[in-house]
Amino acid sequence: MHDKTSNNSSGAPLSRDLTLADFATLGVEDVAYVKPVVVNGAHAYAIHAANGQHLAVVPNRDLALATVRQNELEPVSVH
Repeated sequence: MHDKTSNNSSGAPLSRDLTLADFATLGVEDVAYVKPVVVNGAHAYAIHAANGQHLAVVPNRDLALATVRQNELEPVSVH
């Protein structure tokens, strides 16, 4: 079991092996989040990187999932 330590923004480790900087990048190269949004009154789906960076908005969920997979990422739904 890991010792938990500081969780401040100074880069102090959350555990012996994982710093905040490491934690912030978890999944960035593997996961994209898909969530429903409304754009100009129309329902759409936003795609975000694991670090929260906005990547795209597409008109439907199937297209969002396909777009994520085409970019070799694993889609995760956000409600």
